[in-house]
Amino acid sequence: MKKTSIQWNTIKKVLSYIKPYRYLLIFSMLFGAVTVVLTLYFPILTGNAVDLIVGKGEVDFPSLFSLMKKMVVVLMVTGVVQWGMNLCNNKLTFEVVKDIRQKAFDRIQILPLKYLDSHQEGDLVSRIIADTDQFADGLLMGFSQLFTGVVTIFGTLLFMLSINVKMALVVVIVTPVSLFVASFIARRTFHMFQEQSLVRGEQTGLINEMIGNEKTVQSFGYQERAVERFGKINQKLEKVSLSATFFSSLTNPSTRFVNSLVYTGVGLTGGYLAIKGAISVGQLSSFLSYANQYTKPFNEISGVVTELQNALACANRIFELIEEEAEQLDAEGAKPLEQVDGSVEMEHIWFSYTKDQKLIEDFSLSVRPGFRVAIVGPTGCGKTTLINLLMRFYETDRGTMRVSKKDVKEITAKSLRSSYGMVLQETWLRSGTIRENISMGKPEAELEEIITAAKLSHAHSFIKRLPDGYDTVIGEDGGSLSQGQKQLLCIARVMLCLPPMLILDEATSSIDTRTEEKISAAFSEMMKGRTSFIVAHRLSTIREADVILVMKNGTIIEKGDHKTLLEQNGFYASLYHSQFE
Repeated sequence: MKKTSIQWNTIKKVLSYIKPYRYLLIFSMLFGAVTVVLTLYFPILTGNAVDLIVGKGEVDFPSLFSLMKKMVVVLMVTGVVQWGMNLCNNKLTFEVVKDIRQKAFDRIQILPLKYLDSHQEGDLVSRIIADTDQFADGLLMGFSQLFTGVVTIFGTLLFMLSINVKMALVVVIVTPVSLFVASFIARRTFHMFQEQSLVRGEQTGLINEMIGNEKTVQSFGYQERAVERFGKINQKLEKVSLSATFFSSLTNPSTRFVNSLVYTGVGLTGGYLAIKGAISVGQLSSFLSYANQYTKPFNEISGVVTELQNALACANRIFELIEEEAEQLDAEGAKPLEQVDGSVEMEHIWFSYTKDQKLIEDFSLSVRPGFRVAIVGPTGCGKTTLINLLMRFYETDRGTMRVSKKDVKEITAKSLRSSYGMVLQETWLRSGTIRENISMGKPEAELEEIITAAKLSHAHSFIKRLPDGYDTVIGEDGGSLSQGQKQLLCIARVMLCLPPMLILDEATSSIDTRTEEKISAAFSEMMKGRTSFIVAHRLSTIREADVILVMKNGTIIEKGDHKTLLEQNGFYASLYHSQFE
């Protein structure tokens, strides 16, 4: 798509966000028009004042004082109206930006995991925060100066024509040169600002990646390479930013040079006409003021155009995120899954993350209600992928999956996911109190329920030792809590809800052996009557499973309980013995 087409499409999208607040835009334009009229009226008063004091000893003081009072009133009214215009502009800009930022964040919540897995977190953060701020700055400048600038140009021209047509023609003839210079430069800066936004997102992504994994960075001595990577991106950002800033900065001095030519032409022509008596000295004074006011908007508009190029480039990146195709899991007529018996059937499932790399091929599985299914195998065999398919985080390429005898495509994704309770190896806690984190899946839960769940997960003892107990506020991702403590809170979260099916993906990986024994007992109690899928590397944790699926290269190579698989002396037996030799 051509750059011009991209810009126009972006402008149309921005206008659609402005539409709900058009009353603010109308008031802003009205205030702007009044400001321009009063600003243009002031030079007439100035010219009249000059004519009252031209002759020696012929100063008309009464008329001059009356005129000065009128000038003060005009200045005061102009100031108030201009304040009203700026108020409307600010309100309009930040309402629009608020809506865009909210829509971008809402979109992230419904994007498929495939999109999130393939994009840097920092780039997405940069779009919602940095790009939106840049867009707001450009939009605010556009509202503040673009409309008033255009009105000032036409208004000044009318006033100049009313004073003297010849001098007005001098201004009109030279003006197109200024417009040509501004548009010529502006057309060439859009792609530069677009590239600047892309590199800025790349830089934010690297910073986010390094800060979030600083312990790993330092433990493996990666600091120098991280600094080197950052330096390369920083140099790239410097290069594209300098190019964008350099070319955009040419606009103002170029138009100022042309405007100086206009002022010179007006001064020479006006001086000659004043000598000839065609105009008064006061009119010449007014006309010179108008010449300045006429050319000033061109400088402002050229600056606005530059900022708008940057703003549109940033807006385009935001709209790309907002318009990204959302996760479409619910087919037409899909119904909530209400009576969950816990049975799961997968028939001839095929799936791969990328077309050129096969993963799960012709996979079939039948799980009876209340069964404990353990999934083991080497890294990359498809254990986590199977969990992703059960939760419908990814769609299968081929095959059928049923839960409680219903095709998962005929039930809503929300009801399916709420039927599972997940405890993952990677913990996630949000900023808030311990109580809020445990009750995330059941916000209406009473404190007694939360305490019971915490006791079952053996989190109650360490929570009591915290400064404010269950009302202790923790930071993002658990703050100063240990990895094991964070894992206990995530387990308590599931124990509070107790859904009909469970997924435990290395749920006790961050817990010491003694606590793990207690948790396993709690899990055993919790899993009674509930279908459970247990992904484990430590095979000692799955001995009591009803069935163990041994996976390799996306297929089940062995199946049975712990005793049966050991007697077969196959792949599972070799894995098990390797952990205890």
